[in-house]
Amino acid sequence: MAKAKTKMEPKLLEEVAAIAAEKALEYLEKEKERQQKQKRDRRLRNTKLLLKHYRSFKLHCEDVKAELEELNDPELLEDLDTDEFAIESVKRSKERTLAMVRFIDQMLLVYRIMCEQSGKPEELRRYKTIHMMYISDEKKTAEEIAEGHNIDRRTVYKDINNACKTLSALIFGVDGIRMVE
Repeated sequence: MAKAKTKMEPKLLEEVAAIAAEKALEYLEKEKERQQKQKRDRRLRNTKLLLKHYRSFKLHCEDVKAELEELNDPELLEDLDTDEFAIESVKRSKERTLAMVRFIDQMLLVYRIMCEQSGKPEELRRYKTIHMMYISDEKKTAEEIAEGHNIDRRTVYKDINNACKTLSALIFGVDGIRMVE
């Protein structure tokens, strides 16, 4: 009887190992999917944050060329009695913000053209919603946008979400979209 038991043990161990390996692979695959979803969610949230702060960024960049020239003036540096590192940090921040605003402007233009060429009224409405809510000089509320388009307020938020998904793909490239198998 002892011999039969020892012959069964390696086979049982192999089965247990195979099941454990299968479960580990399933867990790793689910974890990978969860992390990818988090990454996409972050990009969508980042797109919304960029839009939300777009007007502030534009204001920050209005006179950036003149400000950068002032920051490069050696006499100003002497008058300020400040370290060069702080000035360089401010200059880099302004330059990066300007570059980001220009990039966002280009992607918004691409998105507008895509919406216009789609021939679908809901696509054009989505662009107009984003524009009125975040881009135009006169900010509109969701209620005002809904009233202007004759839609429900919830549709305004759905339009924003759908527009942000497309804009995320434009802004972040392939990393901004969900790959479907």
